[in-house]
Amino acid sequence: MSDLMLKTAIATKVRVNGWKDTTVAAMRRRAGDKGQTAVEYLGIIAVVVAIVLAITGTSIGSTILGKITGLIAKVGN
Repeated sequence: MSDLMLKTAIATKVRVNGWKDTTVAAMRRRAGDKGQTAVEYLGIIAVVVAIVLAITGTSIGSTILGKITGLIAKVGN
């Protein structure tokens, strides 16, 4: 085997192994994120529920409804 072919084969092997190691490391890091999105969704749902409870439990909801109804009446005239 010539020196050029040997150098090319070694360089290719080094690059493939480097790519493989990088890919495996990235996949291992990503595996630790499982379940994180479920917690984030639950957090968003909790915030939405708190907003809905605040609107329905106070007079803010009827105030918002009155303002929207007034604006719709202005558009209709």
